[in-house]
Amino acid sequence: MKAFYLPHTLLAILLVSWWLLFVGCKHDAPGNLFPDSSEAPGWTRAREVRTFSPDRLSDYIDGDAEKYIHAGVRSLSTANYQLDGQIDVTVDVYTMSSPAGAKSILDFEPAMDAQLPQVGDAARLYSQSLTFRKDRYLVRIVAYQDSPQLPQAMLLLGRAIENKLSS
Repeated sequence: MKAFYLPHTLLAILLVSWWLLFVGCKHDAPGNLFPDSSEAPGWTRAREVRTFSPDRLSDYIDGDAEKYIHAGVRSLSTANYQLDGQIDVTVDVYTMSSPAGAKSILDFEPAMDAQLPQVGDAARLYSQSLTFRKDRYLVRIVAYQDSPQLPQAMLLLGRAIENKLSS
């Protein structure tokens, strides 16, 4: 009789382990971190999402990778967006090993002339960039053109990303 219950117990343990792994990793899947145009009106995401592990971070961040590695980066996912077909931005989502790592990177950023909008746990908004942290994530949105509507549009995109990180 014990032989009959042992496989069922092992199967139950495997199913629960699989479920926990799936639920725990859903945010780390690169596509899950970035909203589509229905979640961020006016913004269109390029199809490609690139992801870099800590040992390949310097392929993307030339000269600054060590700062992120020291802060506990687990991965960087990046995607390009376009606002109303005119303004191009790059969105970088750093997944850190802890909220303290995301905080240390944001605290390192210059705060002079930055607005402090309500997005994430803390944020800094400039005319062409928005950086914020949410739990163990650090998000950076950088625009390549300027526009009077850009800061509000970046906040809209940032809040849509925040919602993806919270779900």
